Amino acid sequence: MAYNDDAVLAKLSSLSETQDSIVSVAQWIMFYRRHADRTVQLWLQKLKDSSSHKRLNLIYLANEVAQQSKARRKDEFLVSFSPAVAEAVAAAYKGAPHDVQQRIRRVVDVWRERGVFEGPIQQAVETRIHDIDKARGTSKAGLGGSIFGAASSLPAELTSLVAPQQNVSKVLLSTKPVVKSARTDYDSLMAPGSTVPSAPVYAARLSGLLKTLAQAEGAVEQCVKARRELVNELQKLLDTNRDALIADENELEEVMQKKLKVEDKKTEVERAIMAGLPNDEPYPTGGNVQEEPAEEPDRPEVEALTPLSNEDEDEDEDEDFEPEPSDPAPEWSPEFPPEESTLPTHSAPPATTTATQQTLPSVVGSPSYKSVPTAANGAKKRRLEETSDFPDLGNDDGIDADVVEMLRKDSSSS
Repeated sequence: MAYNDDAVLAKLSSLSETQDSIVSVAQWIMFYRRHADRTVQLWLQKLKDSSSHKRLNLIYLANEVAQQSKARRKDEFLVSFSPAVAEAVAAAYKGAPHDVQQRIRRVVDVWRERGVFEGPIQQAVETRIHDIDKARGTSKAGLGGSIFGAASSLPAELTSLVAPQQNVSKVLLSTKPVVKSARTDYDSLMAPGSTVPSAPVYAARLSGLLKTLAQAEGAVEQCVKARRELVNELQKLLDTNRDALIADENELEEVMQKKLKVEDKKTEVERAIMAGLPNDEPYPTGGNVQEEPAEEPDRPEVEALTPLSNEDEDEDEDEDFEPEPSDPAPEWSPEFPPEESTLPTHSAPPATTTATQQTLPSVVGSPSYKSVPTAANGAKKRRLEETSDFPDLGNDDGIDADVVEMLRKDSSSS
């Protein structure tokens, strides 16, 4: 069957949901790949005029043709399908039953997983499906975690880049085959080792090469134009982000200065606490405040300890003092013998001062003794006014005669 519009429409009308039907029609279409643009136009028109299930079969046919073309590295149908596939999928998806929509979603997921189409083309297809779901209010995720939701999550700042990027991808797909063909024709005619045909044939081939190069030139010019548009949008985005970066850096510097100021104030308050600043005294809020050392409290006044004067001793001579029993006995000294002067006898020494006074009342009451100032330990010592070597003890009945005789001899000899 020769290729014409009627033949293509007949093949598309005979398409069924079976695998054999889809594969056979796809092979016939790919055989006439040089008519890819016209075939895709007829396919899109047939899809729009068909029912929901028939549209699903046409989507399956496009999937088979596109994957086989990619596997065989024949880009004609990929280039032709790229500008029409988003519109075709949207037409088949809109208004279709839920099961048909799920199958279409599955086909789109396969395209994304296998990278059948370029990224912008794939993104455009998923965006159209997402817009339909959003308008209906039943947005759903695709099978296997589809990225349909990624279209809605695309930042608003990047939306201006979608159209230029899609245009670049579309132009690039159409440019590659033309440039490749022109390079091949040029090498066959202009390479150093190529065979030069006769002059008329060589002139005709050169004319054909010029046409091919002109087509390649036009395709590359379109690609350059699309690239420049994309670069301009990227430059706008770059300038916007550069200005935002400068503003963020200034804000960061301001925040760091405030942080340092707060740290200095915190250190100042902690030092004031350590220095004993009263709680009710307000903290200084000025810049550089010199800290003054805290004044030490005055020392308490203590009454000086001074010894008693001679006048005080004379005033205390006539005062009668009777030591308390709890006071210890005064230490003996040559100048001031103790009150209880005892002579060598066989009797035990008296235990207390009170007992001694009771034993020798005449000694205490003798006019040859007088009171003396109180010593440091609180006990008064008595000073003996010696009129002779031995005081008159009055009645000597308590002393043995031998002792008295011995004392008199010592006194007369001295």
